[in-house]
Amino acid sequence: MTLVCLAASAVSAEDKPCFESRKGASEVTPHKLPNGVPSVKCSPTTGAVLWWGDPYDGTMPMGEMSPPGDYSKGQAVVKPREDKLGLLPVCGVACHNGSFPPPPKDKYPRPLAMHQDIVPDALKLQHGRGAIWCLDCHHPTQRNKLIDNFGDSIGFNEPQKLCGKCHGPILRDWRDGIHGKRTGEWASDGKKRWYVCTECHNPHDVQQGARNSGFAQIEPEPAPALPKGLKNADHERHKDHGTPHAGTPLLERLTSWLQHLRKRGATGTGRDASTLQ
Repeated sequence: MTLVCLAASAVSAEDKPCFESRKGASEVTPHKLPNGVPSVKCSPTTGAVLWWGDPYDGTMPMGEMSPPGDYSKGQAVVKPREDKLGLLPVCGVACHNGSFPPPPKDKYPRPLAMHQDIVPDALKLQHGRGAIWCLDCHHPTQRNKLIDNFGDSIGFNEPQKLCGKCHGPILRDWRDGIHGKRTGEWASDGKKRWYVCTECHNPHDVQQGARNSGFAQIEPEPAPALPKGLKNADHERHKDHGTPHAGTPLLERLTSWLQHLRKRGATGTGRDASTLQ
């Protein structure tokens, strides 16, 4: 009986979802890959993914980005976003079917009777400091689509195309690998999984009220546990080992060495740097 209970608890723990980048927007459920390795390892403390058995598991081709550049030489994949949106399959046919409710006459802010779990106060949208509203991003008649500056629809799997409407410099940095996160091969022409904007940023609460920050706080992982038999980390200090200078901080040793050079009027060329050891 005990073995059965332990096995059941192990299975339930393995099947418990954890998040990859932002809690509530990037949950994955661990499962065994064909090679027997877990797809992800979840942190029991924070509920975040610690490592991936396969960074490409569950991904799809990202598609084209314009203009072409060095980033287009490699194989870019992303995690689909649409399966993370529970209302997406019905929002374009059940609630917003083109006739009821009637399409809005304009895109100016107004109170909303629905979606208050997503946007508590529609008159004070925490995105754009009052400069934008829902219909600047969501298609007015195709509610399961986003919209670009030309009125063309954008799928929820490509939020970078929407965000780039206003955040052009950030989009360029993201496209060039400066902004954001990706995992995969180091080679510039290798396969990489790209994290899209809404995996890290909450589009409905970017400002986060008084925090005024575009990036949500993430709970840090605890410090690594000490090896068995050790009560503290005093062995890492090295002040009783090695050369007489081993316990001296690097900055202090550099400062002392520079002062020594100034006194001797030396430039440092060809000098013995053994005092730094």
